[in-house]
Amino acid sequence: MSKFKNISPTIIVIFGATGDLAKRKLFPAFQNLFLDGRLDEKFKIIALGRAEKSDDEFRSYVVENLNTFSRRTANCDERTQEFISHISYLRHDIDKEESYYQLDSKLKDIDAGFGERANRLFYLSITPSFITTISAYMKKIGLAANEKQDRIIIEKPFGYDKTSAIALNEMLSQTFKEEQIYRIDHYLGKETVQNILAFRFGNSMFEPLWSRNFIDFVQITVAEEVGVEERGGFYEGVGALKDMIQNHLLQILCMTAMEAPASLRADDIRNRKADVLKSIRRIKPDEVDHYIVRGQYDAGFIKGNPVPGYRQDKGIAPDSNTETYVAMKIYLDNWRWQGIPFYLRTGKRMEEKQSSIIIQFKPVPHSSFSYGKEGMTPNRLIINIQPAMDIKLQFMTKKPGLSLSLRPAEMVFDYFSCSTMSPEAYETLIGDALAGDPTLFMRWDQVEEAWDAIETIQQVWKNTPPTNFPNYKAGSWGPEEADELLARQGHKWVSNTQEIEKISTK
Repeated sequence: MSKFKNISPTIIVIFGATGDLAKRKLFPAFQNLFLDGRLDEKFKIIALGRAEKSDDEFRSYVVENLNTFSRRTANCDERTQEFISHISYLRHDIDKEESYYQLDSKLKDIDAGFGERANRLFYLSITPSFITTISAYMKKIGLAANEKQDRIIIEKPFGYDKTSAIALNEMLSQTFKEEQIYRIDHYLGKETVQNILAFRFGNSMFEPLWSRNFIDFVQITVAEEVGVEERGGFYEGVGALKDMIQNHLLQILCMTAMEAPASLRADDIRNRKADVLKSIRRIKPDEVDHYIVRGQYDAGFIKGNPVPGYRQDKGIAPDSNTETYVAMKIYLDNWRWQGIPFYLRTGKRMEEKQSSIIIQFKPVPHSSFSYGKEGMTPNRLIINIQPAMDIKLQFMTKKPGLSLSLRPAEMVFDYFSCSTMSPEAYETLIGDALAGDPTLFMRWDQVEEAWDAIETIQQVWKNTPPTNFPNYKAGSWGPEEADELLARQGHKWVSNTQEIEKISTK
């Protein structure tokens, strides 16, 4: 959320530079930051990897991936080639101390070339098991000793549960100050997620409605059509609760439910988000099955094409009990939201890809209109995060004609109509990290509270394996129990596509 700002000089060190995240997201992000003027001429990227490669070999590899994954092609344009020239490759063995001394020498050589000590951004695009080793060597050699100039970005998951997260944070705090640690969640970099702040706190018409007095319930959905693909080995030890609920969905919840910050300063915003996490009503062990549904997909069809079940995917145990779907109902024990249910769901191999926030308003206390065949569609505010990027307001209007009957209608703000070249989430977040703006990154207290909110669920599920897996077909909207979770209060899941079709036919 930082204002446009050139950062100079800067050295970016990428651990795991030959990995999937780096080729798909990181290098395209750095390329676009450079082309947009967010990186000055005095910057270097040091790519670390185990394989033997020359600078030219690695640069060719980067160009190939930019042409595949970047919103701008690389080809042979002069500016992109200039960007590529700033990249160098260094063979690095994470477990060997000698590699860190070689990195230290490389950093000092670059500083000498700049004529000053550069800012340093270390990006750990690696599995969490390597973080302890990297941090220990960085501390010993002093690679990030300057608290004002040096920062580290850590990908999720930050730990595997509350206990491991606390241990990881205590270990990192021996090397880095809290203000140096940037815990990244790419969902917070998405345009529509950021716009929630502007939408809520920049428009007076919505603020009086944004509470238990007018809102019936809130739904947050992050549904994926894909399965685990090539991530089976990773996913088996994680599951949907830790992979999606603990970070992505709870962070979206914070943006949706937080109180107005005193200012747009990082700590003011993060304080309000932490308040939301602290207010989540903790679920007791004997309540887990009442408030939460877990699922695992079976074989089915996605867009008419047959796909295997989770247990048939590569790297998955044939009797795996890892959940690929979670639906849950939570309450926030605070003044604004007391008694209002928040429904969260996420799953793989769902009917459609959809990330959205749906705020459904309470029905009018008394209606003079006949319900008739048309019925009364609830007023809804729908914030689509991906793949659609828009905000929809659904309401009732008079149907054209002589009779006084109603039909649903909607007003739409579409991001794509404003810009087809919006920055990717990683561009926004990396740009903020380079500028030293931590607003969209998770502070330690937020991470701890998020783990605490699901700790009981983790323990209960660990001790009571499911007996009905697989319990939903690929290409569906999940287990039937997830519908029953809402039906108990007269609610239902809202599918964005179905609602659009419903409105367009009336």
